[in-house]
Amino acid sequence: MSAIDLEGLGRLYPAPKPRTAAKVIDHVDRHAARFIALSPFCVFASVGADGTVDASPRGGAPGFVRVEGPRRLLMPDRPGNNRLDSFRNILSGSGEVGMLFFIPGIDDALRLNGRASLTDDPALLASLVEFGKPPRTVVEITVREVYLHCPKAMMRARLWDTAAHQPRTALPSLGEMIRDQTGMGEAETTAEAMVRFKETL
Repeated sequence: MSAIDLEGLGRLYPAPKPRTAAKVIDHVDRHAARFIALSPFCVFASVGADGTVDASPRGGAPGFVRVEGPRRLLMPDRPGNNRLDSFRNILSGSGEVGMLFFIPGIDDALRLNGRASLTDDPALLASLVEFGKPPRTVVEITVREVYLHCPKAMMRARLWDTAAHQPRTALPSLGEMIRDQTGMGEAETTAEAMVRFKETL
């Protein structure tokens, strides 16, 4: 097996079709805005000062990421594990981020790249109350690239096909897996974890 360089990519893959290259736009148009308004979930990737990348799930009610204009998004932060990996990356690195939005039941995805900063402006926090509480911080994203992603990956994965879904019993509880990985504490059952998570949304 040999490593592939940039020249090797050109030998292995054909050039993208003109439409594929042209679909990258530099702003949130009406279609992207509608997609984000319907999306309750995205994957948020950030780059640290040392070039390492972190990706984390973000979710809320559909439209939890708010479109403030063609080049500005607002994403409220909700209670999590307090590792703050994304925020540390934004504050210590270039601020470059990538977002991948999904809508349950729809195989298309929306990709967005830009530069992020953090704010705790009281008026802004108050305007983004969800689950009865304001966020602690808001991520402001200045948009650089937006494009709709074809549905092939989701179709292959049968992501929204309930017939392809695994029962929760296919894995140990999250508490059991973390206990085994860390050797710390008692294992929390899935039912116990769900109650705790719902109380801290």
